[in-house]
Amino acid sequence: MKREVKIGNRVVGDGHPAYIIAEIGINHNGDVEIAKKMIDAAVHAGVDAVKFQKRTPEVCTPPEQQKQMRETPWGYITYLEYRHKVEFNLEQYREIDRYCREKGIPWMVSVWDEPSVDFMEQFDTPAYKIPSASLTDLNLLRYARKTGKPLIISTGMSTMEQIRRAVEVAGRENLIIMHCTSTYPCEPEELNLKMIETLRREFQDVPIGYSGHEVGLVPSTVAVALGACMVERHLTLDRAMWGSDQAASVEPGGFEKLVKYIRVTESALGDGVKRIYESELPSLRKLRRVNGE
Repeated sequence: MKREVKIGNRVVGDGHPAYIIAEIGINHNGDVEIAKKMIDAAVHAGVDAVKFQKRTPEVCTPPEQQKQMRETPWGYITYLEYRHKVEFNLEQYREIDRYCREKGIPWMVSVWDEPSVDFMEQFDTPAYKIPSASLTDLNLLRYARKTGKPLIISTGMSTMEQIRRAVEVAGRENLIIMHCTSTYPCEPEELNLKMIETLRREFQDVPIGYSGHEVGLVPSTVAVALGACMVERHLTLDRAMWGSDQAASVEPGGFEKLVKYIRVTESALGDGVKRIYESELPSLRKLRRVNGE
């Protein structure tokens, strides 16, 4: 069976260019105009899709955290109030949908709970992402799977056994597994990029991708060299902006470089078949020595 999944009009898997997602997430801080500027930056960088996050705050915020107070741009408010501030409503998502269509870029979301799946079914997005925090929410996996859309699952803060169980529940068809470490930002020694190879061996008919939260661009390009066929990185307009994900995000200029580095890496990998290139012939004729036949 081919290790391939179709996302919209793109085939994702071995032998195809890496599908690059700019994760806007909640870095827009609840402002549609900021989100539009981020979409513009993603389009300019040449990514394949942008992604947001959809939560139902009362459902996916643990009860013991809902009343905890925190400093925010909206004042000293409860964590639950904050979660509402950074959630787009139906009208705002309709504007996001309209804007992405105008700019010619697909968009999708991470769904954190079942009501969010129902909400998103109003839009024609090409896939659903299940975030690392929800990998063990087997009911959510089953619910999202019923939509018939491809699923992308992230594996941060999870054991191999939990990953196996999630794959068993979700099924391997139309599934992409993302290696991930859920630390923001993540130190290089905890990225564990060789897990990409581990997941490729374990799930030989499932495309394996990489969701990175490191500072810098090198690990994400290395992930592609190790076989990641999808790369997701958080995008921000400014890493100094308020928000928990900003420090682990990539600014517009960096995202442009990231896409370029990934495409150069893909081109440089080749096919593993040794050959003499025509460009080598002048050097061969001038420099090659043959002795001791």
